[in-house]
Amino acid sequence: MGRSKIVLVTVLVLLSLLATQCAPAAPVEEAPEAKVWKLAAIFPGVITDADYNTLAYEGIVGLQKETGIETAYSESVAVPDVDRVMREYIDAGFNIIWTHGGQFVTQTADLAVQFPEVVFIAEGDAPLESSPANLWFIDRNFHVGYYAIGAVAARASKTGKIGYLGGLTLPFSYAEAHAVQQAVADSGLDVEVKMVWAGDFNDPTKARQVADALIAEGVDVIMGSLNLGMFGLFEAVKASSNQVLVTAKYTDKSSYAPENYITAFIYDFTIPLKSIYDSVQAGQLGGYYPLGFDTGALIQTPLQNVDPDVATEVEAIIADVVSGKIQVVKDTSEIK
Repeated sequence: MGRSKIVLVTVLVLLSLLATQCAPAAPVEEAPEAKVWKLAAIFPGVITDADYNTLAYEGIVGLQKETGIETAYSESVAVPDVDRVMREYIDAGFNIIWTHGGQFVTQTADLAVQFPEVVFIAEGDAPLESSPANLWFIDRNFHVGYYAIGAVAARASKTGKIGYLGGLTLPFSYAEAHAVQQAVADSGLDVEVKMVWAGDFNDPTKARQVADALIAEGVDVIMGSLNLGMFGLFEAVKASSNQVLVTAKYTDKSSYAPENYITAFIYDFTIPLKSIYDSVQAGQLGGYYPLGFDTGALIQTPLQNVDPDVATEVEAIIADVVSGKIQVVKDTSEIK
């Protein structure tokens, strides 16, 4: 090979090596950044009600402590305002919106359609038809617990007259009342059930007036399904010259009328909220979550201010309800 050819080959090799060294490195693919979730909760009442709204507040506080998620909340939001409040949170960057109240279901579902990238959590008493894919629906199933409440009320009564005192005539309240009727019918006892509504869940004065009227009619066990209105009910039973017993809802309220209190149907929203959040993180942005005795609800025991034989019988009934041996009918039809 001539000298010129050797030089040419050498130059070509050097150029090839130089081109290889100067070629841009293949881009390194970065893992997609995990989505940061921020939850805003909207409550129909105040978080200090020691009741339904307190439970929700405790739920978001527990979730924040356990997961570190950023949370915010609004109290005392009226139905006409909930759409605006939800939109304000979305504009502020919150991407999980929880409306804590069955009165907000329609607006929540409607907004979920408009904001498919946001996860919504609603509560109610019957699964929605054509639920949006980004909506979680918590079915509160109040009626199941009220079967047990009705069972204890029927057996604890000495006069054979018990009363159900609700706030507003809503589907869940009708379901509770029907469950009480079912429990009384199943008991085989000759017990009259009086169903009344105060017209407000949070007005102690109205609740006191209605409770006084029930007591005047001979009712000696009153099953409360109220929020702040429970304070009026407690005042009524404590003021009665006769022994009148009371059951409550949502939280342990035994300290308000310890000599009149039997039990409560207690709820814990921390469990469903954490379960739903875990599902959202895993990519499931909507679904159906039925509340029950294994997912955040219980009948408070031991029963108070009832005969031991009544407590024993009712606790066996509670066990049968919990196990599913007793099937409680969910009837939301109007009480005639």
